[in-house]
Amino acid sequence: KFREADAASANPDDLIETQYQGKAILKPIFDALSAEISKLGKDVEVVPKKAAVSMRVKRQFALIQPSTKTRIDLGLKFNSEPHAGRLETSGPFGSMCTHRVQLTDVSQVDPELLGWIKKAYEEAR
Repeated sequence: KFREADAASANPDDLIETQYQGKAILKPIFDALSAEISKLGKDVEVVPKKAAVSMRVKRQFALIQPSTKTRIDLGLKFNSEPHAGRLETSGPFGSMCTHRVQLTDVSQVDPELLGWIKKAYEEAR
């Protein structure tokens, strides 16, 4: 469910559309992430902002940001998950997230990634 957008008087769908202008190649990745995250529970709040989309329950657990024309950065917030392999340090997200996964193709929205997202969601509840 969409919550009232944080950006002043902006429609949530318009905010998302603007994020992917000139980055249409990334929209299928966003759509796959959004669809999978929404399956986690009715309590998931989707909050589009100017540059990213925040996924929250009691607190933010995921942040989807089209960082370049060819890459989405998925920020995840864990209580205590090691940084290893695809699960990198938070990078540009700073304290908003504890980890980042760089995505360049929809095939990267795989069982491993979905497991991390589910863990972050469960920890935020």
